[in-house]
Amino acid sequence: MTGEQTEKPGRKPRIRDAEATKARILDAAKKEFAKNGLGGARVDDIAEKAKANKRMIYHYFESKEGLFQTVLEDAYLDIRSAEQKLHLEDLDPKAALEKLVRFTWEYYLKNPEFLTLVNSENLHRAKHLKKSEIIKVSSRKLVNMVASILERGVKAGLFRSGVDPVQLNITIAAVGYYYLTNRFTGTIIYERDLMAKDALEQRIQFNIETIMRLVTV
Repeated sequence: MTGEQTEKPGRKPRIRDAEATKARILDAAKKEFAKNGLGGARVDDIAEKAKANKRMIYHYFESKEGLFQTVLEDAYLDIRSAEQKLHLEDLDPKAALEKLVRFTWEYYLKNPEFLTLVNSENLHRAKHLKKSEIIKVSSRKLVNMVASILERGVKAGLFRSGVDPVQLNITIAAVGYYYLTNRFTGTIIYERDLMAKDALEQRIQFNIETIMRLVTV
């Protein structure tokens, strides 16, 4: 007898299988909710595309509403986590703010599902986000990060005082969000391809200039 405990055979593989199944469900659900919204997405379709048993969805997430909330939380946490990894505190205030504006724009371009999920949640008056404490905590980190950039900019004589970090966050999101969510109608109304490479470059430069003019002394 060595006294060593042996692990039950199959335990770890079962855990890995469960995690893999949940990941497939969330990936399939994200695509379905982004495409069809909460009301239009069907659990049967999600299960089929995730190659999972429909009963497992209810086992892990309890309901379609619960699944949608988890997908939404993951979407918000992904962008909040990516923002923290920018290490903006290591840059001078102007460079930090410009990097955040550019990052937000590029994130929206690379993750169109995020925009459609946000649209869907707004149609439901944010009833899922209201129940999510983890979203509130992560969002406070973003506001605090921008507040810190502004404070450093004021101390350096670069930014004017009194800029509300919440209002600035909203504006940074809005100048990219509106453009991309209205790209189809905007292309017709303004008679230009808003998603052409040169149009996208012109837009991000305009966004950066707009934000910097708002805060610069």
